[in-house]
Amino acid sequence: MQTRHFAQLVGLSALWGASFMFIRVASPVMGPLVLAGCRVALAGLTLAFIMRGLRQDWPWTHWRELLVLGGLSVAAPFLLYAFAALRLPAGYSALLNTTAVLFGTLASAWFKEDTLTTRKLLGCLCGFAGVALIVQLGPVRPDATTLAAALACVTAAACYGCATPLMKRATTRMQPLAIAAGIHMAAMVLVLPGAFWAWPQARFTPEALGAVLVMGVVTSGLAYWAHLRIIRHVTPVAAMSPAFLIPVFGVTWGHLFLGEELSPGIFAGGALVLLATALVTGFNPLRRWLSATPLP
Repeated sequence: MQTRHFAQLVGLSALWGASFMFIRVASPVMGPLVLAGCRVALAGLTLAFIMRGLRQDWPWTHWRELLVLGGLSVAAPFLLYAFAALRLPAGYSALLNTTAVLFGTLASAWFKEDTLTTRKLLGCLCGFAGVALIVQLGPVRPDATTLAAALACVTAAACYGCATPLMKRATTRMQPLAIAAGIHMAAMVLVLPGAFWAWPQARFTPEALGAVLVMGVVTSGLAYWAHLRIIRHVTPVAAMSPAFLIPVFGVTWGHLFLGEELSPGIFAGGALVLLATALVTGFNPLRRWLSATPLP
């Protein structure tokens, strides 16, 4: 993997790490259905304006594929994480989101878009261990609602994992911007009916509106476009590596902006997460430096 692709994945991790904080702010106020609908609509409109500005054609001939990808990678995860935020802290959701790498690794091997190796599986284990150190699970009552929220997060992660190798295939037939815009438009068809139904019960505070605006325009619309540009050049498993880094940034943003305490394991866990990302992506800056250094 090239250094610039690795740096771009780290940047996406920083953006998506903030998403869990924003979801936690907006979902209890607006409701999961309305939050998901507004987020998808803002992302779709943002990408539609960019499509118009760059004069790109819409890939409507691939509408069936876009509908599947929109359901797996946008509609279902947005709804499930918004539902989970009613019960789980943001750190818990970010932690459970890391299972996307495991699901994606298995799905990529199934679709023959990538191969299972000992290094990648070891990277998954290191990532889970590192995240567990960063996000220390506190006492949460294991009632039916909590278990349902946790299951929602794991299901959302499974959707992301299964969608990534399909996204990789789609980039061979469509431009990244067209895919990003198309899947959000397809997701709008799926989530807006529920959003309109729940609209009368939603409340719109300035904090919630600001959170959904950032999520819709930046962490959904622009970030999905950037991620699809990267997917064209890296393996599906490498493209999912931000899942390990997201909790690192999620905890950091919570500490900086919400005054949350840093867990004792943040530094050891962060080192494990960086090691996991390097193992999964195959990125090794020392290898390039050593190969470029002439022998004495």
